[in-house]
Amino acid sequence: MTILIEKAARRLTAERDGQRFCCRVALGRHPVGHKQCEGDGKTPEGEYYICLKRETGKFGCALGISYPSALDARQSVHDGRLPADLLPLFEAAQSAQKRRPPWGTSLGGEIYIHGGGNAPDWTAGCIALSDADMAVLFAMAREGDTVRIIP
Repeated sequence: MTILIEKAARRLTAERDGQRFCCRVALGRHPVGHKQCEGDGKTPEGEYYICLKRETGKFGCALGISYPSALDARQSVHDGRLPADLLPLFEAAQSAQKRRPPWGTSLGGEIYIHGGGNAPDWTAGCIALSDADMAVLFAMAREGDTVRIIP
């Protein structure tokens, strides 16, 4: 399955086996631009994958997104925002196993697609849906599915 999140349109579209699902989303409280660090309130941009499915959490069921990716980490090393010795951890996570990347760095992490409502942008960087829409998406999604987030 591929999940496409169009930030400007506040829209999520998911497709699996000919089944298409579309809904409205809310983003981070500062949605314009790519996430740079923990606490910036931005929703990441780029290609990720679902690295975790949680049936329960603060906002109900949730899909963990593999932010920061190896590409995010390489750029951050280049910019001096991340120590180079951490780069192999991000590259290993993004390998064929599609594991969860390190979430405890200065780049931030724990970016989820979750419920809680799609009112105007209110999250710390996550993608929020209505609880009913999240239930549909959660049933469709699998770990390893592609998540593409565009401006």
